[in-house]
Amino acid sequence: MNTTKFIEKQVEDIRKIVGKGKAISALSGGVDSSACTVLAHKALGDQLKVIFIDDGLMRAGEPEEVGRIFARLGIEVEVIDTKKDFFSALKGKVDPEEKRKAFRYTFYKIFGREVLRSKAVYLIQGTIAADIIETKGGVKTQHNILEQIGIDPEKGFGFKVIEPLKELFKPQVREVARELGLPESISNRMPFPGPALATRIIGEVTPERVEVVRKATRIVEAELAPLKPFQAFAALMSDRGTGIADGKRKFGHVIIIRSVESTDAMTAQPTQVPWDILLRLSKRITTEIPDVTRVAYELTSKPPATIEYI
Repeated sequence: MNTTKFIEKQVEDIRKIVGKGKAISALSGGVDSSACTVLAHKALGDQLKVIFIDDGLMRAGEPEEVGRIFARLGIEVEVIDTKKDFFSALKGKVDPEEKRKAFRYTFYKIFGREVLRSKAVYLIQGTIAADIIETKGGVKTQHNILEQIGIDPEKGFGFKVIEPLKELFKPQVREVARELGLPESISNRMPFPGPALATRIIGEVTPERVEVVRKATRIVEAELAPLKPFQAFAALMSDRGTGIADGKRKFGHVIIIRSVESTDAMTAQPTQVPWDILLRLSKRITTEIPDVTRVAYELTSKPPATIEYI
């Protein structure tokens, strides 16, 4: 792929499609949505409104970090607090597909509201080829593949969707991001799912459980950063494990560490993490998060497993 020509073509296409109208960008801070946002900004300038939906499911400090990065690029980002909307939609749901469905409908309902407020007609969205292939193949329903999940955004929410990266895989998207001048913290960022930490919680998603997996994820990412895995994170199980605190029996959370190597996320192999790092991870997680009593490392490849847990 000629990255420069790809960018020039997408900028030209976005300008032609939007014309003199307005567009809104769904920025999450990942490499896909970030590359889309910069592409759209190059094409549209002030015709583009950029919003960051703070759903309460992001990693620690993510909204603030994303705002700072894009401010340095001269792109204003409006952070919208929607935590109550998402936790309300996810309340009581334990089935993985029901949680994904609740997330995506809440996601697009909020965007529909923001589109009306901004008077935009188009949504710029960071869908990539792997999202489409996995949804069509029945591996899992990605929240952004609207035609496959029965959402007509134009009829239901009042906007049309532009997907500049839908024919690219992750390595190509990273090339585009670098060419667009995005910092390494974005261009080389590990994949992070649309439904965010909700995909890493087995069972009900609550603010308290999100905080546990958020803290564990921060530790996992920090400790495994030197290994540069394709993706690494913590997942919170629904069952509890027996532990000991102050010489007494207690039941605490069970955290699973997942780290994989891949190029395009279509297949993946577990990272061969040195034993001393695994031991340090376990000690840090159980010490810094007292409610966690057990830590395990997962060794399943993709397939048969998916990378994420739901």
